[in-house]
Amino acid sequence: MQPGDPTLCVLGELVVDLLPVPEAGAGPEGTAPRYVARPGGNALNVAVAAGRLGAPVRLLARLGTGPLAANLRRHAELAGVDTTGFIDAAEPVSLAVVGVGPDGSPDYGFHVLGAADWQWTDEELAGALPADVGAVHVGSISSWTEPGSTAIANLVDRLSGSALISVDPNIRPMLADGPVGGTLGNDRAAVTRRLDALITRADLVKVSAEDLAWLEPDATDLDEATRRWAGRGPALVVLTDGGAPLRIARPGGPVLRREIPRVDVVDTVGAGDSLAAGLLSGLLGAGLTNRAALAAASDEQLLALVDDAALVAALNCTRVGADPPTRAELDAARTRW
Repeated sequence: MQPGDPTLCVLGELVVDLLPVPEAGAGPEGTAPRYVARPGGNALNVAVAAGRLGAPVRLLARLGTGPLAANLRRHAELAGVDTTGFIDAAEPVSLAVVGVGPDGSPDYGFHVLGAADWQWTDEELAGALPADVGAVHVGSISSWTEPGSTAIANLVDRLSGSALISVDPNIRPMLADGPVGGTLGNDRAAVTRRLDALITRADLVKVSAEDLAWLEPDATDLDEATRRWAGRGPALVVLTDGGAPLRIARPGGPVLRREIPRVDVVDTVGAGDSLAAGLLSGLLGAGLTNRAALAAASDEQLLALVDDAALVAALNCTRVGADPPTRAELDAARTRW
């Protein structure tokens, strides 16, 4: 991609992830586990992955206070991400304490009450956008937590039809419902309603089986759910299910499945974010920057882009934390799959 190409705008959270260092143990009394601080959050992960793949990408984020704020900005900049969409906020940076299960799947403890990420205003978002928006990716906590979720929904409404709209629910159950979610003003009904408004306006939806299990507890047939979600408004739905094949659906079409590359998994932190970035980068690179172009694309073209995105996610899983591949690493890996 060349300078001046339509920009991928990623809108969402900046989170400091505290990741355990298993080999360090927990001290002689078992009470002092060691952690390493890494930049994280759905939006930062997607933007960094897209930047490493060479896409023109601007991250729209409210950068909170605290000693690690500068590290978050630097992490984005090193990946070639345009950070002029950052808003310097008075609220604190979000913190997530991450545990990793035996299968590599993450578990989270969040420290986010009063954090900067979901305080967006219409005026802030209008000032953060570039002139040439090719695609906008929204999702995760900021997209379904007030007051900022209303400003994000307004932005999606304004850009719908002129830019590709991508949504990833990225549900964090602890923050979406229950006592902790309640401190943020969230419950299942409100979160589901806010996401429904985004999904019906989206052109592309990336949703995980875990998200679906929370949003639709009675949905047991993933093929039927993928097909039904494609009928809710999006032109393309991609459903991820851990190491199982991806499900892909378009309105009125069959559910297609694609195997994902088999790799030695270190952990899966950032895998879904990397897949989203790989797919969005591919869509922009192919010139599919609005709904009409996406709808006109052939299944073969879209499946090739999905396969590439799955490889991006798989390579991320071979390393600790959210650490997506560069374009050169992706090109080299294609020869092995």
